[in-house]
Amino acid sequence: MAVALPMESNPETMNKYLQKLGVSEKWRMVDVIGLEEDTLSWVPRPVLAVVLLFPLSDAYEQHRSEQEKVLQSKGVEPPKEVFHLKQVLSNVCGTIALVHSVANNMQRIELSDGLLKNYIDEAKNLDASAKGELLENSTAILNAYKEIVRSGNESGGEADETVNNHFVTFVNIDGHLFELDGRKSYPIEHGSTSPDTLLEDAVKVCREFIARDPENIGFNVVALVPNN
Repeated sequence: MAVALPMESNPETMNKYLQKLGVSEKWRMVDVIGLEEDTLSWVPRPVLAVVLLFPLSDAYEQHRSEQEKVLQSKGVEPPKEVFHLKQVLSNVCGTIALVHSVANNMQRIELSDGLLKNYIDEAKNLDASAKGELLENSTAILNAYKEIVRSGNESGGEADETVNNHFVTFVNIDGHLFELDGRKSYPIEHGSTSPDTLLEDAVKVCREFIARDPENIGFNVVALVPNN
């Protein structure tokens, strides 16, 4: 079994990782330094994906469980047009967040032949659990992150350390805002959105995460944007 290093919400390291996986330098992750309207206006557009880092907590687990029960009771089928994978390994949620960001924007992102393109091509017709198992077996993808951390000055946790933070991704699929969380069985739809309003719409949901854990301060938001 592959062993993954926990990822930090560090755009510089994320960008090195994305480029190593074959993502064009035309796109990059940037910090969203505040969730207020005037601060959001500084983020380059169009925003292709929004990634939230947050502390795992009892409030999150309870909300996740309730969401799953509601969706299961309704017999909801995961939408086929959304690329969503379940997390199998610990410490791999950062990689999953980046995969979700890229795989759901293949019509916009230039992805060269290599590790990530091969994975997405092999995984696209699999269900979420099988996608997760395929990533678990894609040791080259996970090792690429280790190489970046260990070859530079980037900080990275030890593979066996307990990590209490988690990443989720927000994307626009055919005018619908989807939350993609490797710990959830389904993509979570949060209503309508557009290429112009994805950031603002995703931030509304990020605020809900924060409101459920008002005592925690470990929230961070980054966005996938043009490298202007």
